Amino acid sequence: MQSKLPIEVLRENGLRVTAIRMAVLESLTDHAHLPAEEVLELVRSRLGTASMQSVYDTLHTLTDAGIVNEIEPAGHPARYELRVGDNHHHMICRICGRIEDVDCSVGISPCLAPTQQYGFVLEVAEVTYWGVCPLCAAQQVSS
Repeated sequence: MQSKLPIEVLRENGLRVTAIRMAVLESLTDHAHLPAEEVLELVRSRLGTASMQSVYDTLHTLTDAGIVNEIEPAGHPARYELRVGDNHHHMICRICGRIEDVDCSVGISPCLAPTQQYGFVLEVAEVTYWGVCPLCAAQQVSS
């Protein structure tokens, strides 16, 4: 979505253009990997008012339309991003929760194959790398 305006993305996906949808997309354009609560804060800063429920509904609508990607790192709230359709992965700091995108390591979706498929038609492989980011590692060393 980086090269298209939010209004174009909504129209191309057959979605009604609303202030909340525009504000959510603009917020995610400016910031990646946001939890819904932070999306709400950014939407409120743009619109003046919005409910948590309206932000959740909008995030789910945009996710269902394939415009937004929802990731659910273990032990953390769901995060939302605009990078969709490329089956990329994520690297997450165990200390501060920082998330970075990691390109798919082997070709196209699902980019990883299990030794046994059990009759499933594979669509996506999700890999989460857990570790400590450079900032947190430096703080651990200096402590």
